[in-house]
Amino acid sequence: MNCKKYSNKASIQKQTWLQHIPSYLRYYHVIGDELLDTEYLFDDDNHILYLKVADDYISLPKKVIAAYHAIIQTQDKDIDYILKTDDDQILLNRRFFDVLKGIIQSKSKESIVHYGGCIVDIKQSYLSQYHKVHPELPANLPIFKTRYCSGRFYFLSKDAIQDLLQKRAIIEKEYFEDYAIGYHLDPSYKTNMLHLFTNLFFIDIEKSEYSPLL
Repeated sequence: MNCKKYSNKASIQKQTWLQHIPSYLRYYHVIGDELLDTEYLFDDDNHILYLKVADDYISLPKKVIAAYHAIIQTQDKDIDYILKTDDDQILLNRRFFDVLKGIIQSKSKESIVHYGGCIVDIKQSYLSQYHKVHPELPANLPIFKTRYCSGRFYFLSKDAIQDLLQKRAIIEKEYFEDYAIGYHLDPSYKTNMLHLFTNLFFIDIEKSEYSPLL
């Protein structure tokens, strides 16, 4: 997930770890453009997916679900999973994707993994105070009991994404993208969630020295 304001972060990612992702992966930086003539536009040469949505923080749930819709609409037969991360992340170890692929492929049909990342377990509902960090958010947003994967990095199977797309209108009204994905995903796709210690694989750009991948 990227935006025009932070295009420099996308450039850093392109200059570092995105040069080394496995050939079976394709990537796009996702940017909102409300003036777009179409619902979405793929710029394959520059690895950008433009969406007809606002390019601001509070539109992130709408932006993410719109991206999933665009990918399913155009590349449904070519994908098994969608992996999501943010423009402020640097991958520390290029072997991460092969390890992840190996884990997923080792599962039987009965234990297939549809959703994974750093799992956040909300055991009791509460009122979010995150508007103190992002004042554009409403005050005291309710966060309900659920399990979801932190937005730093998570993955979803195609089946899980198709389930979420049926709830697109509801997700678009949410304010926290990662929470919204986990909260609205049908529980049947969360039975075998894969917990990943994403802090062992990713680091914030602000904390990184852009060192070579291991």
